[in-house]
Amino acid sequence: MSRVNPTAAERTFDEGRLMSVLVAPIVSEKATMVGEKSNAVTFKVLQDATKPEIKAAVELMFKVEVKGVSVLNTKGKTKRFGKSVGRRDNVRKAYVTLKAGQELNLVGEGA
Repeated sequence: MSRVNPTAAERTFDEGRLMSVLVAPIVSEKATMVGEKSNAVTFKVLQDATKPEIKAAVELMFKVEVKGVSVLNTKGKTKRFGKSVGRRDNVRKAYVTLKAGQELNLVGEGA
């Protein structure tokens, strides 16, 4: 009898999709503090990205071992542009915690 929900080891993802899941790293004061405190990296991800996809994408792109993934959906703020009212896009953030001894350097050394 086959399993309805495969485990992470059994699950396979399309490599093209994984390369597009991570939109951009988030570099902010809060992201830096979280990174130093809990060995985590923050990324802006696609709205429909799942935790297993995010984990697989980080492991594929950066060759590191991921301990866990936390996801946060942030609603876009309403902003005014003169007389018209606009809205910023909704953002989905992923806090990716790395296993002990693993390091992910998004800022290049040297230049």
